[in-house]
Amino acid sequence: MAVIDVFRAFTTAAVALANGASRIVMVGTVEEALDLRARGVAQACIGEVRGRMPPGFDFGNSPFEVSAVQFQGRTLVQRTSAGTRGIVSAKCAERLYASSLVTASATARALVSGRPSCVTLVAMGRDGMVRTDEDESCALHLRNLVEGRAGDPDAVRRVILAGSEAGRFSDPGRPHLRPGDLDIALDVDRYDFAVRVDVEDAGLAARMERSI
Repeated sequence: MAVIDVFRAFTTAAVALANGASRIVMVGTVEEALDLRARGVAQACIGEVRGRMPPGFDFGNSPFEVSAVQFQGRTLVQRTSAGTRGIVSAKCAERLYASSLVTASATARALVSGRPSCVTLVAMGRDGMVRTDEDESCALHLRNLVEGRAGDPDAVRRVILAGSEAGRFSDPGRPHLRPGDLDIALDVDRYDFAVRVDVEDAGLAARMERSI
């Protein structure tokens, strides 16, 4: 199963892992995130509530923000309104991936590597309630890749840029949504790893997974 959140949770997670985070524990609530940091399980909290960084967190849900940070083996804990809550709901999946466009091809390879009889793609949308172009388009792109077609990254980007969600990143009334977030989120296959989520003692922990 792949849970998809392009704007911005799993783009942010991929960037943090690429910048040295050893793992990201994904949780459903702000309180869980702060508790894990307080107990020393994690060294930093990242995420959002209604798009904005909650009080007490170290970083927001911004791939552009975390792209400038070297995490150097630290464990992070992430809470978002759609993506991480979707992961928590899917915790019983046999194999679970946190997916976005920046890891699309690597995620597709990981999904088919075990020759599963069924692959489930879950497009989270806004707050897990409203369907959005970026998550739906990412799901269609992943389906193409999983079924052996090349897909069309440029077409995916065009569809997303023509939609309503992309425009929010240039809205001066929403300074927490940076234009750089959009640029990174639409950089299809920026990374050559999938974001695999497994149950560990700390909870649902996401790590890099590279296909052999």
